[in-house]
Amino acid sequence: VQLQASGGGLVQAGDSLRLSCAASGRTFTNWVMGWFRQAPGKEREFVADITWNLGSTKYADSVRGRFNISRDKAKNTVDLRMNILKPEDTAVYYCAARSSASRNFNSWGQGTLVTVSS
Repeated sequence: VQLQASGGGLVQAGDSLRLSCAASGRTFTNWVMGWFRQAPGKEREFVADITWNLGSTKYADSVRGRFNISRDKAKNTVDLRMNILKPEDTAVYYCAARSSASRNFNSWGQGTLVTVSS
């Protein structure tokens, strides 16, 4: 599985940004795709995930209502639309994947940096 994240950048508080993850290497039927982030000096944390088949979603409390995860089956991409960004959203964002039979995400892309200035 190869995951390629893109779309990071420097934005101001209150702005929006869209991250995209291009997935390849297999079919993703019965897989779960996710986004995680790691802020400076902190551990990596879960942001959101989506089931490939049905598009069922989960969000961390800190981003629920502001972020939206979606997948495009035709393009094999997973997007994270981030709205009303806050300085505390500053982090390196990683896309990840796991089979629905696995408890842990075990395929990771390289990170993309999101910096939110106040």
